[in-house]
Amino acid sequence: MNKYFTKEVKIALMAIVAVVLLFVGINFLKGINVFKSGNTYLVKFDNISGLAVSNAVFANGYPIGIVRNIEYDYHKSENVVVEVELDEAMRVPSGTTAELEPELMGGVKMNLILGPNPADIIQPGDTITGGMYYGAMAQLSEMIPTVTKMLPKLDSILHNLNQITGDPALAQTVQNAAVITSNLKNTTSNLDHLMANDIPQLTARLNRIGANMEKVSGELAAIDVEATMRDINTTLANAKTFSAQLGNIATQLNTKMSSRDNTLGLMLNDRSLYDNLNHTVMSADSLMIDLKAHPKRYVHFSVFGKKDK
Repeated sequence: MNKYFTKEVKIALMAIVAVVLLFVGINFLKGINVFKSGNTYLVKFDNISGLAVSNAVFANGYPIGIVRNIEYDYHKSENVVVEVELDEAMRVPSGTTAELEPELMGGVKMNLILGPNPADIIQPGDTITGGMYYGAMAQLSEMIPTVTKMLPKLDSILHNLNQITGDPALAQTVQNAAVITSNLKNTTSNLDHLMANDIPQLTARLNRIGANMEKVSGELAAIDVEATMRDINTTLANAKTFSAQLGNIATQLNTKMSSRDNTLGLMLNDRSLYDNLNHTVMSADSLMIDLKAHPKRYVHFSVFGKKDK
């Protein structure tokens, strides 16, 4: 028996075991379990964007397989064919697609977007359509050129802001705003005082005035306007009658004064009576003058009772 296990055979067996262990170790380091069976599917991409063999394949965030092989197809538009091995228990619904999502630290991972009907499944070896997932990282990458173009403008804006904030006029404006705010505070306080004290008093006075007006209106409404107007009309008629009577009296007086058939008319219209009265007044005046000049001619008296002859 020992003649079959020569030194050379033992070395050969040890080399074969070493090769098997090396194969298993390399696949283990790649994340491939050579002792675990699985189902193989093909996924076609236009661009794998850094996908590598042994990358994990996820479904709903859970690893369900690995990338076994990547080949380039020179005869079709979907140039890259990726062979993936999924867990044997995994059932892939019809309509499932694959997406490559860039990772934050570099590289990509493959996500399977499962189809809507889990009862309708595809068979191992079938082809799945793949594409890129343009998530937040891709959008951020697209925004980088735009942000780069905006940096000079942002620098100019910051420079202008520094100039504006350093302008003394801005500080004066802020100070003026503070003064205005203080004045507004005082005005608000005065307005609150007015609303709390003066306005209620004014409202009370207006209410009293309104009540008085209402009372006056009620009294005016209670007045018999028709009877008052009748009294006024009667008074006006009486005044008119009295005025007519005064006119008649004046006419009669004027007639009497112009006529000579009465004493007053004779006195006012007789020229001779006027002349006689005028002559009498003149004689009385001459008598008074002579009386003042020669009083002894008209008054005689003596201390002893003797009369002057």
